[in-house]
Amino acid sequence: MPVSFDCTLHVFLRLPIYIQQRSHVFSCQTEAMATGFQCFWSLSLTLSLYFIHSTSSSHVYIVYLGHAHCTDPLLTYEHHVRHLASVFHSKEEAKEAMVYSYKHSLSGFAATLNASQAAILTNTRGVISVFKSRMMKLCTTRSWDFMGLTLDYSGGTPLQLSHGEDVIVGVFDSGVWPESASFHEEPGMPPVPKRWKGTCSRGDNFDPKKHCNRKLIGAKYFKSGFERSYGKMDKTENISARDILGHGTHTASTAAGSRVCTAGLSGGVARGGAPRARVAVYKVCWSLGGVGACAEADVLAAFDEAVRDGVDVISASIGRRAPARLGSAAGLGSFHAVQMGVSVVFAAGNAGPDLSTVDNVFPWSISVAASTIDRSFPTEILVDDEGAAFVGEALIEKGVSGALARTRDFFNNGICDMDNRNLTGRSASGLILLCFSGDGSETLSVKAEYAASQINATALIFVQPITRPVAALSIIPVVRIDLIQGTQLGKLNYGTKLHIRPSETALKRSSAPVVAAFSSRGPSSISPEFLKPDISAPGVNILASWSPKAPPTIFPGDNRTTKWNMLSGTSMSCPHVSGVVALIKSAHPLWSPAAIRSALLTTAHNTDIYGDGIAIEASEKSADPFDIGSGHIDPLKALDPGLIYDTTTQDYVNFLCNMGFSEAQLQAMVICPQVRCPEQPEPNWNINYPSISVSDLRCVTTVKRSLKNVGHLKTAVYYVSVVKPHGVEVVVWPRVLLFSPFKQEITYRVTMSPLKISRGRYDFGSITWSDGFHHVRSPLVVQVNTNELLTTSVI
Repeated sequence: MPVSFDCTLHVFLRLPIYIQQRSHVFSCQTEAMATGFQCFWSLSLTLSLYFIHSTSSSHVYIVYLGHAHCTDPLLTYEHHVRHLASVFHSKEEAKEAMVYSYKHSLSGFAATLNASQAAILTNTRGVISVFKSRMMKLCTTRSWDFMGLTLDYSGGTPLQLSHGEDVIVGVFDSGVWPESASFHEEPGMPPVPKRWKGTCSRGDNFDPKKHCNRKLIGAKYFKSGFERSYGKMDKTENISARDILGHGTHTASTAAGSRVCTAGLSGGVARGGAPRARVAVYKVCWSLGGVGACAEADVLAAFDEAVRDGVDVISASIGRRAPARLGSAAGLGSFHAVQMGVSVVFAAGNAGPDLSTVDNVFPWSISVAASTIDRSFPTEILVDDEGAAFVGEALIEKGVSGALARTRDFFNNGICDMDNRNLTGRSASGLILLCFSGDGSETLSVKAEYAASQINATALIFVQPITRPVAALSIIPVVRIDLIQGTQLGKLNYGTKLHIRPSETALKRSSAPVVAAFSSRGPSSISPEFLKPDISAPGVNILASWSPKAPPTIFPGDNRTTKWNMLSGTSMSCPHVSGVVALIKSAHPLWSPAAIRSALLTTAHNTDIYGDGIAIEASEKSADPFDIGSGHIDPLKALDPGLIYDTTTQDYVNFLCNMGFSEAQLQAMVICPQVRCPEQPEPNWNINYPSISVSDLRCVTTVKRSLKNVGHLKTAVYYVSVVKPHGVEVVVWPRVLLFSPFKQEITYRVTMSPLKISRGRYDFGSITWSDGFHHVRSPLVVQVNTNELLTTSVI
């Protein structure tokens, strides 16, 4: 199956096979000879029936072999063909079955196989894992001002314009609309960095000489995996990097779009997080019934190419529903990218608000939740006879008037859904429907909007719980109001004349940020010892560039076109973080992806614009780390974090050892193959991550972390402050960190002891190190599982 914009990921992973492998051979020729012998040895033990084409259905499988240690792509390709030929009659059949040969940053291949052939390859020496290429989904500007990145020239050149032009952002999505002003060259933009090895590929309605420039420096497309699963593209799709869905154009312009003056309700200067950064687009998602679908085989090919091309950041608003899997295109591709110094940012998914729905939970990447900004669109509803006024949220540019309609006249039980359409067949022309989200059953807004449009209603007033109303584009004018106002409106006589005024744009009139209800939540389903999502960023009603080939909404019959569109989703929050990563990379070019992630996480804030705790949409409780990770992104503070947690490849190796990978497999996966699993397993909570999570605290437990000084002063003193999770005693030692020119990295320990009887309940706290200017904060997430209290505790 493919991958999609809904940011949820199901990938089959064969558990690592514990087999004795010879030491990794660096020579390409020797490796090829060894592989040939291994294949012959395997085949001699295989019954000939495997050579007979099975009648079972075939699928695209990904065969993963590890890191691409061989520097000759041709030899690597031949090595892959020999592997694949072991389950076919000839090399020619193997080449025909092959979809991709991954040969730059990682080694492996995608091929059309039946289950028997996949099983043989699974048990072939040198193969780490074999899994089906499934489909992923797409996880579907005032936001930068809200985060502190303003275009204020009073203090000199704004940060967004003084950094980024040497950084290349790779966007994995549905392509790009190159004519959009967001991809025009910024004034004075220098030539493309010489290290760039990528290209713009020619295709349908895409001419590299015409559509690529110093801003849009790369544009490639990957379709083989998709077409092996669904057949040839239909004629509406462009076989090129051109975007017909709009989603890719939106995310690319959010991450690194140039400055553009826009019009409409959100008029102003729209721009990406790093307006002077370069953009390289990798089209991996294609239209499947109007919805973006992305084959994992194509996604892994994009990772392989993007790292070779020279991108600095990969922004991928794609995924599948939980539970996530390490053995996936996203997991393996990002692992190899991070080893090569490329930061990878994923959307956390749109499966909230249930727990453990978060996707893309790999400890080497960044998973981003979605929240609101401080912009709202208040819209007045005036009552003709009484002079009363109600205020909701909408995106309406022209006012409308109509008579209040009784929904029961059109829908059975008053439930606004076409499945409940009554037999009268009446038209609602000239009428304004009042629909309740909880009238009989939970009715989704999108169903009510579609139903109202189908009966020709003039407008829809949609009533939701008090914490839910958020403006959104629709096919007809829609005002969302809370239950209190909706109940009052429902008391009016039906037929009462209503006037809906044009929406206004208001700033700082409502609490922000607020965690979006759709944003996927932690803890991680792979390993709760890594806090996921990592961080929150703006992802509700985000204005960005759009493809004119795509309507602004998902509703059938919407034939409108636009160059700008407002979308909500973790697909929108992901490129916000990617843009900030580009700025940090420009300011600190030698920082590792782990250092950049640490800077983002340890400087994130946990209060809204009024100083209160960050709230949750559709709830009165404050957000916790499972909602927002370390907090809401703060770009300015992230540029100067003071201290960082620099997670190493050995940390990731320790994690993979705990997940069941053998040393032989790990030696094939990493750049420097001299890695070992610790003789005494290192718990996942001891891996040097910027947050601390202990998912099963039964007794006194000590966690260690190491901090590196990256501040301007080489001599610095940091003091610790602790917020203890409920029922947990916490002791940090040492309590003071003294950095000097001779000691720039220091390890500290956190000892936790349960003080209560509890099972299955998480509690939250934090550890903050401060020198008076920097505040380096780490969330502390603990689940106490005890049947009785300990007789002793930490002193």
